[in-house]
Amino acid sequence: MTGLTTFLFIISLFAGAAVGVYVYRLLQKQKFTDLKAQADEIVSKAKKEAETIKKEAILQAKDTLLQMKADFERETKDTRRELQNLEKRLVQKEENLEKKSEILDSREREIVSREREIESLERELDKKNQELSELLVEQRKLLERIAGMSAQEAKQMLIDSIEEEAKKDAALLVKKIETEAREIANKKARDIIALAIQRYAGDYVAEKTVSVVTLPNEEMKGRIIGREGRNIRTLEAITGVDLIIDDTPEAVILSAFNPVRREVARISLERLISDGRIHPARIEEVVGKVTEEVEQAIKEAGEQATFDVGVYGLHPELIRLLGKLKYRTSFAQNVLQHSLEVAFICGIMAAELGLDQKEAKRAGLLHDIGKAVDHEVDGPHATIGAELAKKYGESSSVIHAIAAHHDDVPPETVLAVLVQAADALSGARPGARKELLETYVKRLEELERIAKEFNGVNKAYAIQAGRELRVMVESDSVSDAEVIMLSRDIAKKIESEMTYPGQIKVTVIRETRAIEYAK
Repeated sequence: MTGLTTFLFIISLFAGAAVGVYVYRLLQKQKFTDLKAQADEIVSKAKKEAETIKKEAILQAKDTLLQMKADFERETKDTRRELQNLEKRLVQKEENLEKKSEILDSREREIVSREREIESLERELDKKNQELSELLVEQRKLLERIAGMSAQEAKQMLIDSIEEEAKKDAALLVKKIETEAREIANKKARDIIALAIQRYAGDYVAEKTVSVVTLPNEEMKGRIIGREGRNIRTLEAITGVDLIIDDTPEAVILSAFNPVRREVARISLERLISDGRIHPARIEEVVGKVTEEVEQAIKEAGEQATFDVGVYGLHPELIRLLGKLKYRTSFAQNVLQHSLEVAFICGIMAAELGLDQKEAKRAGLLHDIGKAVDHEVDGPHATIGAELAKKYGESSSVIHAIAAHHDDVPPETVLAVLVQAADALSGARPGARKELLETYVKRLEELERIAKEFNGVNKAYAIQAGRELRVMVESDSVSDAEVIMLSRDIAKKIESEMTYPGQIKVTVIRETRAIEYAK
């Protein structure tokens, strides 16, 4: 029973499934039919819309084509009109060119005609010139016979006469200009210089590098020399200074061209003498310490100099070179002290003239910077200093002032002239510098010799310690006007042939004496 029921249940399931499949297929077929109808309707609508769009596109294309055709015809018409205008202008220009060509042809014919006339006139002129030359030669020969001298002699006589008159006129003009200039310039210059010196008024003590070391006794010389000279050789090798131990009692002379090395050797030797221990190892130790101390002193001296003057922003190497000038002397004048004087005086004069006071002080302080290395580099110290200033970034005006302060290059700025004047004031004032007697006498003799080389000079005397040269001239040989030119010529020759501090005044004296005896 149970088996039959199961079988019937299975059969009913299969029958139900078959009915379900059939119903599903019917539904799918109906759905497909509906979808196909919808698709056909959509395609039909799409075709209608496409046809409509196509017709609209064709109409729009026809309208665009018609518009383009109208634009093209309009542009073509405009272009044709422009071409016609251009053609008219070209025709007009061609006509103008033809007219100009005709005018040029006519002018060319006129020029050819005139050239022929000119050639004819030139031939006639050459002929007349030749005739005139022959007449001039005959006339010159006749004049030479009458005058008794040749044309060259007469020409030279005329030139000499004109030259003499020109010199007289030039001398009178120079005298007039100098007189007018001195009335204003001398007073102004004296005021400025006097004010600068009065405001600075610095005391000066002649300072020089000591080159003699005093010994406590004569036995110390043997200790300095050492066994077989080892101590003195070590000291000379390390410091680069020559030690001269001679018969001078209780003294040792230090000889070196470099003042810094000489100062290191002097201090080291004094310390060794004070300490009493003198042997190569101790010498090396002391010289090393002293070298460091001197370098520090050099740096501090340079910094103090810039602080005293009020000059800031200098390159550290320039400050070190300034400090080295503390041990450099010129005619027994300390160069660092001289540089400070020049900076102060230059700054005061610049302030009076309305110039840059700081720049003037800077140029004055650095003007002798070349002397710090002139024993190591060849050339004038002014040129060396200018190169150092340029190397370490100083301005062009300061560089030029340094280079020109001894006329190694011509001064081109007011600042350069101020530095020259301040340098002369600092070096030339009484007591600033010392000079050997032989050099002093030789300079005086050289001044008198230069003056006596000029024609008409009777006597010459160097006075005022060589600051003034008095020249006596013969009144028969030199006129009053020529006296002015003679003084200028003597001064120029002194400038070109001699080296001297400050300036030299040249005074030429001409005197006419009338002597008669009463009998």
